[in-house]
This record gives sequence, structure tokens and C-alpha cells, in this order.
Amino acid sequence: MTARMRPQSEAPTARDPLLQPFRIRHLTLKNRVMSTSHACGLEVDGMPVERYQRYHEGKARGGIALTMFGGSSNVAPDSPNIFRQLNVGTDAIIPHLQQFSSRIHAHGAALMCQITHLGRRGEPYASNWLPTIAPSPIRETLHRSFPKEMDEHDIARVVKAYGAAARRCKEGGLDGIETLAGGHLIGQFLSPNTNRRADRFGGSLENRCRFGLMVFEEIRRQAGDDFIVGFRYVVDEGDTAGGLGFDECVAIAQVFERTGMLDFFNAIYGRMDTEIGLAVDNMPGMASPIAPWLRRVGEFKRAVKLPVFHAARIADIATARHAIREGLLDMVAMTRAQIAEPNLVAKIAAGQEERIRPCVGATHCQSQYRPHCLHNPATGREASLPQTVARADRPGRKVVIVGGGPAGLEAARVSGERGHKVVLFEAADRLGGQVLLAARASWRKDLVGIVDWRRSEMERLGVEVRLNRLVEPAEVLAEQPDVVIVATGGVPDLAWLPGAELCTSVWDALSGATPLAGDIVVYDGTGRHPAPQAAEMAAAQGRPVRLVSIDAQLAQELTYAERAIWKKRAYELGVPTSFDHEIERIERRGNRLVAVFRNLVTRHTMELAADQVIVEHGTIPADQLFQDLRAASANDGVTDIDALLEGRMQPRTIRPGAFELHRVGDAVASRNIHAAVLDALRLCNAL
Repeated sequence: MTARMRPQSEAPTARDPLLQPFRIRHLTLKNRVMSTSHACGLEVDGMPVERYQRYHEGKARGGIALTMFGGSSNVAPDSPNIFRQLNVGTDAIIPHLQQFSSRIHAHGAALMCQITHLGRRGEPYASNWLPTIAPSPIRETLHRSFPKEMDEHDIARVVKAYGAAARRCKEGGLDGIETLAGGHLIGQFLSPNTNRRADRFGGSLENRCRFGLMVFEEIRRQAGDDFIVGFRYVVDEGDTAGGLGFDECVAIAQVFERTGMLDFFNAIYGRMDTEIGLAVDNMPGMASPIAPWLRRVGEFKRAVKLPVFHAARIADIATARHAIREGLLDMVAMTRAQIAEPNLVAKIAAGQEERIRPCVGATHCQSQYRPHCLHNPATGREASLPQTVARADRPGRKVVIVGGGPAGLEAARVSGERGHKVVLFEAADRLGGQVLLAARASWRKDLVGIVDWRRSEMERLGVEVRLNRLVEPAEVLAEQPDVVIVATGGVPDLAWLPGAELCTSVWDALSGATPLAGDIVVYDGTGRHPAPQAAEMAAAQGRPVRLVSIDAQLAQELTYAERAIWKKRAYELGVPTSFDHEIERIERRGNRLVAVFRNLVTRHTMELAADQVIVEHGTIPADQLFQDLRAASANDGVTDIDALLEGRMQPRTIRPGAFELHRVGDAVASRNIHAAVLDALRLCNAL
């Protein structure tokens, strides 16, 4: 290649707005892509130990310019650890930060921490059992504390604690910190909803800013002027009576900006003191449009002079690129997108955007499962599972996979990456399994990205796919396999229910295999998505429907964000709900069906008459093929758990045989998508 030709071939990357450097004071960020602070759930005793660090290192290795960590890191003892935060209120964290910063800087990325005091957002019965504190004694319904109103001594103490936390971060080698407004203590002083003081810290805009200004002044005093300091800041509290509107948020931001103590704003939207506020406004998922607050943040950027960062469901490269190109943001935060694909920036730079694993907005990474992505099981398990699957030492084995749901697709993808010859059989005319049913819900259509990405990867890897093939053992054996992986999923678990022949499975209802009748009762025996989805479908068609659950609340097994959306849909559609009821039987009485329930609390019986009873109770394995193949396999279908967890090749010690036999996903037991793809990755990464 001549020198004249080289700039032409490199021009697309050179012109990409996302790959341009950005300078904040003395710090040059190598591109415009970052990850925002969040509580990733990997800390140990409030410290960012190796597993925590390696999670962030995956993003740094993948090309990110700035990774921020420590969402809601606590600066003082009365800001307790309630959702796996870090403790920056002690010098014990400094050695961990030093190791952390060295690890991230080795990849050319910058590292910053979020420091905060929860204020009323804490819990009085957590950690040290201290009362929560706030500018005014106003309870937060989500975290439920009645706070003590801060006096001047409390204010002085907490201000110093912020400064000391920033100093620890600097001594730890970090590039900077941010504080958090929003529903946390600084934001509680700023908002009239939470600040009803009549002294110098309340009332006027200037007075409500006073506490935050004191915090930043102390941070600068202890950390110095050669340290980057930012403000994760609410640009609009949304449709909230008495709260902060956009214009007042801009005015407050300009007050802080004029002090010269800040280096950037990290813009957020809405409130975080309710589940629905978190799920819809503050951290929106797939029920919200892509980048719902980007335009509003762009308006904020035009009103201030400091650089502006932002994260809120910016999940795709086109939107991120638009945000930078049009000057709406200076740094685009693709936090959840990089939980799904830590190599996101590297793939952009390599011209492989089509290979980026999509964030589907499932919010699986936000709750008790954090930071695990719904369909990237390696994230958060970097010490044991690879983000990039390596070619096997002995490639070329024949791997036959039966079933084209999430588990089978992941098994095919990983086996293909290992360099094996892969054939996948699927009984239906499309790949996807239960994901295709789930994506029919009004707000879960983006789930198809889980299937589409794997289909594309399988095509690249040369995986042979045979649709419309309900295979028998002889057809599998005719392939002369080295490994057979049964991923045939499950079938609705109804046989235990007296009168099961009278009910409709939730699968048949969602697929349309059984038409909906007049009035309907939906029973939820799992707390997962299918039952509320069936109720939503029936109500959207104008049919009278009632949902009865065995659990104490709707969608109990799901993340808080998913629960909040299903609750919102039930209210919007007027679906009556009953909880703590277990179905006992279904009877026919005349031309009606009667579902008999037992209240788990009172033991009383409830009968509901309907034209149709739809039942969700998970699945039982569809494993006949697996059972039929066991006797011919080398391992009798046994997957050695120790080898699986240690990442070793499976032993073949039970009998002489031509092939290994394994099953994954719901063909083993009824679980979720993440469990299915984790099964497949762990197994096939050692093939």
C-alpha cells in the first residue's frame, strides 16, 4: 500500500466522531466513548477487589476512553451500604484504588469514581444503624427512611467527608471524581421537593446551592486544582409538582459553573426516589425509546459552557455518533451497551460495527443479577469466562446441536469460534425459541436482537443451520458427531394440575395456537414475564381479564425495572390483580370454567368463573432425544460440574463411545435467558 492510498483506507475511522480525542484541562481522553458510574455488585466489604477491577478492565481493554466506577460510593458512616456500594470514607480503600488505576491506565483509559452521600436515600437499619440525614425530615418512599434534619454540625462534618473522599481518590491514582446530585444529598438540598429549610441552606436558589458549593470548595481544598472534578447533575426532574424544572436546573448549573471549581457535567433526567421513576426516567430500559433524554440534554449543553456527558439508553452506535457529531454531548456514555459488549470501541475502530453484541435494554444488569448482561454471561465473570472466545488447541471436532433457542444458538456460536464444525437442527421454521414469544409483548420487541446477533455470528462462522427438522436419534448419529448438545428447551408444566386439559398454556395463548375466548383468568405461578404478557395481550384486545399470582407482588422474580413496567401496564389497561393465591384445580360447570384458588395467607378458597383459564407454571424439559441418546454416549449424558466450573474439558470416563452428550438451558430445568447462554458458554468454551 502506498502512502497516497493509506489515508484513503483510514479515512472512515479518522473521521468518525466517536473516535476523536477530547481534552478536559490536563487530561486527554482518547475517544468520545465512556461508561458511567454504577454499583456493579462485585465489591467485597466496600472495596473494589480484583473481580471488580477486571470487570472495568474489560472495557478498558476494549478501547473505552473513560470508565467511571463506584456508583453511590459512600463518603461518611451515615451513608450506608445498601446496594453494594464502595466505601470511600476510609483510607483502607487507597491501595485498592492504586491497583485499580494502574490496571486501567495500562490500557490507555482514564478512571474516575463517583463519591456521594445518600442523605434520606439511605436506610436507618443498614451498616451502622445510624439515622439517615437530609436537609428536611421528608421521607423517601423507595428507601423508606424518615431522616433527621441536618444541623450546621452535620453539614460541616459531611462537607469535610466529601473532601477527604476526593483526596483518597487522588492518592489512589484516579484521574478524577464526580459527585451525584439527583436524589442524593446534594440534590436533596437543591430541590424544593426535599428542601423546606428556612435558614441559609433553604428557600432561595442561592441558599439551596450553598451546601453543594461548600462540598466542591472542600473537594478542591483537599484534592487540589490538578484533579478532575465533575457533577452528575439532574437537568430536569420531569413532570413533578414542586420539583426542579429545566429552567431552574440550568440556573443552578450556571451558579456552580461560575465558581470555576467544576470540569464537567454528567447529565441525568428525572427522579430516582420511586421504582417507576428509576425504570422510566432515570435509567430507562427497553420500554422506553432509544436515548429518550438526548434532546433535552443537548438543550442543557447549549446553556452551559462546561463539557457535558450523558447516559440514558444510548444503546446503538448510530445514536451515539449522532450525539457527538451534532454537538449534543462531548462524551457519550454507553454504560449498558458496554456491559453487553465490552469490545464496543475496538469493534468500531476495526470497522466491525455489525459484530457488536447489542444491548437490548432488558435491565437484567441493573438489579440483583448485576453486572451480568441478559445475553453476555462473560461480563462480571472476566476471571473465568472470555469476552472473546479463542480457537481451540484441537479444532475441527464435529458438534451437533439440537434446538435453536438462546442456549442452542450460543452453543453454536461458541463452538464455531472454537473452530469446530457445527450443525444445528431446529424443529421450527425460525431460530429463536421462546425469545420469539417474549418479543411479542408491547415493550419487549428488542429481545429479537439476542437472536439476530447470534444468527449473524453463526453465518460468519459457517455454522450449518437446518430448520424444520424434528430430529430422531438416528439422524443425529448419522452426523458422526464428536459432541452432541441437546438444547430442545421445555414444554409447559401443567400435568400436575387437576383439570389441566381444560386450561390454555401461556405459550398457546401468546403464540395464537389457541384463540383467546371471552372473559379470561390468567394464573401466574412463576413471577416471570409470560403471565403479565398474556394478560396484557388479552386486555389490549378488549377482553375482560384478571391476573392471579402465587406471589406477593406482580412479576416478583424479575428485576425492579421490569416489575415497574408490568405494574404500569396493568394499571394502564385496567387489569385487576390478586396475589398470594395458588391454583388448586380447574373445573367445568355448565358452559363455563371455574378456577379454584387457595389463599396462601388465610387458607381460604376463591373461585373465579371464566370462559378461558390461561396458566403459566414454567416448563419441564423436552428431553426425550437426550434420554434416547444417553446409552450411546461416552459420558451417559453427564456434564461434570467441577470441570464445567473450572473451565476444563469434559471427561469421557463412563463408557467407550463415539461422542459426548450434554444438555443446556431449559432442556435441563426451567430458567431464564441468561442461565441458558451461561450453560452454553461454559460448556462450549472448553470444547
